[in-house]
Amino acid sequence: MRFIKPLLEFSAGLKTTFLSIFEKPVTVQYPEELRPVAKRFRGRHELKRYDNGLEKCIGCALCAAACPADAIFVEAAENTDEERYSPGERYASTYQINMLRCIYCGFCEDACPTEAIQLGESYELSYYDRKDAIFTKEMLIDPVPAGGAPTPQVTPKGQFDRSVPEMQDSQD
Repeated sequence: MRFIKPLLEFSAGLKTTFLSIFEKPVTVQYPEELRPVAKRFRGRHELKRYDNGLEKCIGCALCAAACPADAIFVEAAENTDEERYSPGERYASTYQINMLRCIYCGFCEDACPTEAIQLGESYELSYYDRKDAIFTKEMLIDPVPAGGAPTPQVTPKGQFDRSVPEMQDSQD
């Protein structure tokens, strides 16, 4: 009598195991198959460019001021018509994000007046060394779009009179 109850419990467990054999597996074969992210996912940072190839970042450092983790460092330099990086008076000569400190809150994205910094969809972040976790401007900036020219560019005098373009409502 005392062997019947454990035997019934054991057979119930085997029933569950046997029924799961016929179910479709939920495992994602990770390196070969990437899992889609949610629409509002916040991943690796990206520095955006305009269609003409100029950088959107004007070196204002509002993203660094808004960062609660103090993970962003921005150093600005002056633009000239002979050597132009962005449409404003200044550009970010140094832009660094310490990804070990970043909490992916999106405050930098909200604070940016030119929508230069955006959190992308890339979630594959791993480092073997602490120095590898500091992303520089060269690592973050998008490639030059088709039809655009790389920076620095030579521009006609007085072509850029606004550093912050007319903003549009977000489409999200």
